[in-house]
Amino acid sequence: MRAALAPGVRLLRAVPRDSRYRGLTLVLTFLSYTSYHLSRKPISIVKSQLHLNCSALGTNPHNGSNSTTWCSWAPFDQDNYNELFGALDNAFLVAYAIGMFISGIFGERLPLRYYLSGGMLLSGIFTALFGFGYFWNIHVLWYYIIVQVCNGLAQTTGWPSVVACVGNWFGKGKRGLIMGIWNSHTSVGNILGSLIAGVWVSSEWGLSFIVPGIIIAAVGIICFFFLVEHPEDVGCSPPLQHGESGEKDPEGGTSEDHSSADPKELTEELEAISFLGALRIPGVVEFSLCLLFAKLVSYTFLYWLPLYIVNIAHFGAKEAGDLSTLFDVGGILGGIFAGLISDYTGGRATTCCVMLVVAAPMLFLYNHIGQNGIGTSIAMLIVCGALVNGPYALITTAVSADLGTHESLKGNARALSTVTAIIDGTGSVGAALGPLLAGLISPTGWNNVFYMLIAADILACLLLARVVVKEVRAWYGCMARKRGYVQR
Repeated sequence: MRAALAPGVRLLRAVPRDSRYRGLTLVLTFLSYTSYHLSRKPISIVKSQLHLNCSALGTNPHNGSNSTTWCSWAPFDQDNYNELFGALDNAFLVAYAIGMFISGIFGERLPLRYYLSGGMLLSGIFTALFGFGYFWNIHVLWYYIIVQVCNGLAQTTGWPSVVACVGNWFGKGKRGLIMGIWNSHTSVGNILGSLIAGVWVSSEWGLSFIVPGIIIAAVGIICFFFLVEHPEDVGCSPPLQHGESGEKDPEGGTSEDHSSADPKELTEELEAISFLGALRIPGVVEFSLCLLFAKLVSYTFLYWLPLYIVNIAHFGAKEAGDLSTLFDVGGILGGIFAGLISDYTGGRATTCCVMLVVAAPMLFLYNHIGQNGIGTSIAMLIVCGALVNGPYALITTAVSADLGTHESLKGNARALSTVTAIIDGTGSVGAALGPLLAGLISPTGWNNVFYMLIAADILACLLLARVVVKEVRAWYGCMARKRGYVQR
């Protein structure tokens, strides 16, 4: 007697074919970028271990090793350790920012599955090499800087690839909410990276890098075997993008002009957009410059928050790392909220602008009252994380996908990777500047660091003013048409 079909299989068969593959794409890309951020986070956790406050250990601290640099790891045992940490951060971030502009161009012209998987394997190798510096007893600054540069270049393969894959599978309809939830991979990766690095930070900090390196390489192998780049590759229907409902385009044709053509053949016929062509898409420049300052704030927190908590609240390295994850918890909530509101209102720029305006006073309050108690610190970290990371998440996901499938492209979806790389690459310039400025300013006091972050938030908001005005006028026009229709 043959057994009934397994319940799990019956459930899978009940789910439509398109939905199954969309779900698989979301899960794989989510895991991919989670592992990217998971491998970036350890450096911020390990900083406080590379330069310890040795005097706090007592007059005769126990040295469990034969090393003369056991208390602080040379070359970071010098008085200028903040500048050295800033150099490490910028080695990664500058390489990432420069490489990102080139990465999107390659992403449009190479199979995304190969490009993404290869980049994850390389990133895993370079992340692990940083950790091997502990076991190989390397105390040369240039070794760590070179590894950071190589890792920064390898990690540029990630973001254009995953956004292009998701954009290929999902249309504009609920893109803000879907990608807002999906974008939680950034915060989930930061949280997991903090927790994993925290396990070994006080014992063998090299493992804080080696284990994340193994994880990202393993996820890269999984993506190589299972990721599907385009719906047409597996016989699924492509999503509706801008201008695909039969309305006329600016040249007088309709989106149904190619309805008889095979979608896969049509995609192959269209040429990948040029760098300058992508810049001419309305909104790309404004959102790119806005992201520069928004990402400056976000990455300053990413790289310096644990050290700030250690210095101001006097927690240990592990406790500070664990507490810093609350900023990323807030980031998850902020990304989902921003996506939901922008879908409902249709105002991506306005949503970003409002959150940036509110973020400025919240950052001021966190610096002045955030350490007045554990409850206050938890609440302020979550609120600041939501307001800082919400606009950043919205711009790098839904906005990038919207602009990469803009109606001016007339159905050419081969702009997603390039547009995403331009926006995130410009943002990565800010990501490089933020930690660098924090390293230079922090010796003058943490108050000045927060003033710099507040100024960056305000500038990010101002850069979106033109797009916000356009959205507000569109709303008024829509309301006027509705009132006219009701009166008739």
